[in-house]
Amino acid sequence: MSNQGAGREGPGGHIGITAADSTPHWPARAAAPAGAPNVLVIALDDTGFAHLGCYGSDIATPNIDALAARGIRYNNFHTTALCSPTRACLLTGRNHHSVGMRFLSNVDTGFSNCRGVITPKAATLAEVLRANGYNTFALGKWHLANMEDCGPAGPFDHWPLQRGFDRYYGFLGGATDQYSPELTIDNRPVDPPSRPGYHLSEDLVDQAIAMITGQRSTGADRPFFMYLAFGATHSPHQAPPAYIAKYRGRYDGGWDAVRAAWFARQRSLGIVPADATLAPRNPDVAAWDELDPERKRLYARMQEAFAGFLDHTDVQVGRLLDFLDTIGCRDNTLVVFLSDNGASQEGGRDGILNELAYFNRMTEPVAEMIGRIDEIGGANLYNNYPRGWAQVGNTPLRFYKQNTHEGGIRDPLIVSWPARIRAGGAVRAQYHHVIDIYPTILECVGVAAPEVHRGVPQLPVEGISFAYTFDADPPASRRRTQYYEMLGHRAIWADGWKAVTRHRQGEPFEKDRWMLYDTTRDFAECEDLAEKEPQKLAEMVAAWWAEAGRYNVLPLDDRSVELFVQRRPRAGGPRLNLRYLPGTPHIDRFAMPDIRNRSFTIAAAVQRDATAQEGALVACGARTGGHSLFILGNRLCFAYNRIGKVTVVQSERELPAGECRVAMRFEKTGEHRGTATLLVDGVPAGSAAIELLPWRQSVFGMDIGADHGSTVCDLYAAPFRFEGRLVHVDYELGTDRDDLAKAARVEAKNALADQ
Repeated sequence: MSNQGAGREGPGGHIGITAADSTPHWPARAAAPAGAPNVLVIALDDTGFAHLGCYGSDIATPNIDALAARGIRYNNFHTTALCSPTRACLLTGRNHHSVGMRFLSNVDTGFSNCRGVITPKAATLAEVLRANGYNTFALGKWHLANMEDCGPAGPFDHWPLQRGFDRYYGFLGGATDQYSPELTIDNRPVDPPSRPGYHLSEDLVDQAIAMITGQRSTGADRPFFMYLAFGATHSPHQAPPAYIAKYRGRYDGGWDAVRAAWFARQRSLGIVPADATLAPRNPDVAAWDELDPERKRLYARMQEAFAGFLDHTDVQVGRLLDFLDTIGCRDNTLVVFLSDNGASQEGGRDGILNELAYFNRMTEPVAEMIGRIDEIGGANLYNNYPRGWAQVGNTPLRFYKQNTHEGGIRDPLIVSWPARIRAGGAVRAQYHHVIDIYPTILECVGVAAPEVHRGVPQLPVEGISFAYTFDADPPASRRRTQYYEMLGHRAIWADGWKAVTRHRQGEPFEKDRWMLYDTTRDFAECEDLAEKEPQKLAEMVAAWWAEAGRYNVLPLDDRSVELFVQRRPRAGGPRLNLRYLPGTPHIDRFAMPDIRNRSFTIAAAVQRDATAQEGALVACGARTGGHSLFILGNRLCFAYNRIGKVTVVQSERELPAGECRVAMRFEKTGEHRGTATLLVDGVPAGSAAIELLPWRQSVFGMDIGADHGSTVCDLYAAPFRFEGRLVHVDYELGTDRDDLAKAARVEAKNALADQ
């Protein structure tokens, strides 16, 4: 017998010729530090500084208020003014430009500050904690992967499981229907639920409890990190009817009166300083008394839906916290509860029943919305309230989400850890930023951020732990400076002074007017000191440019929703022919075929044993907008839903049984318009003129052989599965669009440069 290799030593072991004369060794698994707490991060979406009861509102949030009573509220906590950037900061401890998330994950502009994903040079909190013995769970909103990569084939590099989470249950995009969400489990999309009584917030907490139950049953010696990111309170504001009805009539007095009442309550709660001033009404908000009765009625109903949505979310938070009490782990669970930005102005002046209109820069007439007032909060709408109510949600601050004034960036933060935090109900005024949560959690856990992760050298952590604020009588803020930039809006805070601009899209950045505030005396940015303190303003502006250079802020870019339709160049050019097979899972809206402003054909090969067999062949979108090709009453039909207005083309003759090829050919005749012609075995069978949406075609994804969720039209009910045999569905996309020709020229130029 050869003894080659015998006698080899290893760390903790020895290799002999046989097992009998060898010494085994089992490398130690990663273990969390002794006594390390569980970590639960709960993120709300578009919830303003004043929206929680414990921050001043009259909306019932008793469970969140109880969390604050057992912990600490912060009244000087700041975010980035937008969702994906804040979440990137939260999970990495670095500024959003530093890690490549200048804007939303929908967008890769080709610049390092806006890749739409988190650079591997910034390991996420989940990656670090998993490497240190934690089980890691993510639920709800992700919005940290390029959305065009969120189809069934990925790539999956930046999905939750690839960025440190053991399990994931939620939605990959920025928002979703609460009654029929676009769900992903781990790395696979699943059919959207559409059963009566379903609500996403309830489902997320059910799944959170199930994940912890499984973990405690088989790995109770390991702590867990859970990131629970509700869709609430982002639009659509949808809640069970009883929760909305609870607030009926509550807001009839209007936003001016409600804002004043909430501000008075904030002062009594101590959540704002006693000398704070209520900022003037924003210039883009009308006085309530000047509105006509119909507008008042509509606007109040929209706020009722929001209140019901937040109330319902609070109940779900309570269920999860009660569960932690039941299993005896609440005391040693560090709970961090926050919102990702200020209340949203995206409902515009009048509010909106269909947010797809917002993404297409369209408005909905008030009279039309009044006609559907009783549907607000229901399954067929995607409603958002008017910005007047967003201003109330940000009381006493100025402006909104997207802006770098305080209304966009100052947000609620509650921290509870009964085993460590004894100052129950305290309010802390130290200035901190969302990048500070990462180092705070690591300090509490007792681990250091890695200098190298999986062979990749790491960026320095840019956050500062605020664990020092957990003790009684903490020192002054350890954070001295923080810059801001969002969609061209800019700001910088330094030692109590703040300089800020409100940029107008398309105008030169050098024309932006900088305002100056002393935030130690002016909580709500009411007194602009720019003219009185020109030297201080110049100093602050110079500091902003220095921070911009340090943290990869440049180039400045004020483009917004128009970037949603920009695509990264593909090797070999864009795909013009796509085939979908039966059994294809649900496809995210940003991974669907791009039919905007071009000719295209949808064709399907089907086999039916009987002419009674019907169903959807393909459906892209929902009742808010989209298109579907289906067989109904033995006729081929195509429906195009343009912001709720549906055009249906039906074949002039019935379909044959057996094998059949059906199609809809759209021929472009002008910008965003053309003729839709049905074809049965290649023969025209009916046509109609259709006007396409200019930008986003849908806020819901694509199904093959069914129409899940809120169906594209009301001629059938979900899921309307095709009863025959669907062989395949093909999309053939034309090239008769200006940007396609421009993209082809750019790709050809880049190819020459690379040679």
